[in-house]
Amino acid sequence: MATIYKLVKTQKDEDADDLKEKESPKNKQRVLALSSRGRHLLNDLDALLPHFKKDSKLDQKSKLGIINELADLNNCNNCVFFEVRKGQDLYMWTSKTPNGPSIKFHVQNIHTMDELKMTGNCLKGSRPILSFDKTFDSEPHWILIKEVFVHIFGIPRSARRIKPFVDHVVSFTIADNRIWFRNFQIIEKDPMEQNKKPSDKDLSLVEIGPRFVLNIIKIFEGSFCGATIFANPEFVSPNEIRRNFRMAKAVRHQARMVAKEERRRKIADSDLPDDDFANMHPRTN
Repeated sequence: MATIYKLVKTQKDEDADDLKEKESPKNKQRVLALSSRGRHLLNDLDALLPHFKKDSKLDQKSKLGIINELADLNNCNNCVFFEVRKGQDLYMWTSKTPNGPSIKFHVQNIHTMDELKMTGNCLKGSRPILSFDKTFDSEPHWILIKEVFVHIFGIPRSARRIKPFVDHVVSFTIADNRIWFRNFQIIEKDPMEQNKKPSDKDLSLVEIGPRFVLNIIKIFEGSFCGATIFANPEFVSPNEIRRNFRMAKAVRHQARMVAKEERRRKIADSDLPDDDFANMHPRTN
């Protein structure tokens, strides 16, 4: 836990140093976004976050350290990598390149904008308001995750593609030891009405999408490498879940086969009395 607090303090010190520099021409937070397969969710995030820089697909399963070199070539100090395993399991890596830390999540319950078909909409390139559940301040690993998410999903004012508007809210909520991602449009009622004081009652939220759930797996000290500083004891891999399901199905099948065999054996061993009417023929006129 002391290591996590140290990493959080280091990131906050770097942010303080960035604030001291006035009107720096450099973009302090740029995010390299890439995936191994399927880019639907990645395309949605790229549309919402203008400081994302998409790269080509990376089909790399073991040596993920090459992503640090790609981030350096693209002048990015953050990275989001979507890793697809077996064509059905999606994992998301978030990292502060090149020194770390890095976090690995299992992505569940994915719904893209095209799937949801919601009525909400927001201006492309606008900056979001980041909303975090108060649980993020309760444990060291949640504090670290919040700090990394602020760097990745918080759009800096120096981003080149941003629009000078704030019209949507990105929400991170912790429930069932998982992070629930939601995106809402800010709708103002009667914006053209004059001589009216602004009030919170005049604002409402409409969900836009995408939506997904992040189940934390591990936090590494380095970027895509290094010592494990946190491991989720409640995480169960999808492979193990499928294995347990197959084993339970096999046990049920085996129980049915044993019951059928037992029934055949009982019928074969049973001594039924002779049927006196077996040799009788129906009477015909």
